[in-house]
Amino acid sequence: MGLATCPKDYYKILEVDYDATDENIKLNYRRLALKWHPDKHNGGSHVTEKFQEINEAYEVLSDPAKRLDYDLTEIDKYTLPEYLGRFRGMILTCNGLGISHASTWSQQLMETDGLAEKSA
Repeated sequence: MGLATCPKDYYKILEVDYDATDENIKLNYRRLALKWHPDKHNGGSHVTEKFQEINEAYEVLSDPAKRLDYDLTEIDKYTLPEYLGRFRGMILTCNGLGISHASTWSQQLMETDGLAEKSA
């Protein structure tokens, strides 16, 4: 399998975890874009390709809709152990979805359920 046919792992390109926050993605993008900017390396082709990869990864991961689409299309490329390893933070905890265990959201949901029972 050649490099051209390998799927790109945008998370690895930006050096972030698979459950990285938008802020972490932005910070790593800026750091890597400065590090790999072609002007800093006399415009070598390898550097230009790396810089373009970083921009491509950021374009996808910084847009919530594109990121979700990317994550969903990547699922079928992994074995079950690889998938669980990659998405363990999102699968095993509510925090992967940004929801704490005692969140206001869950409290509101319970209150709403109580109101529905009283009105029935």
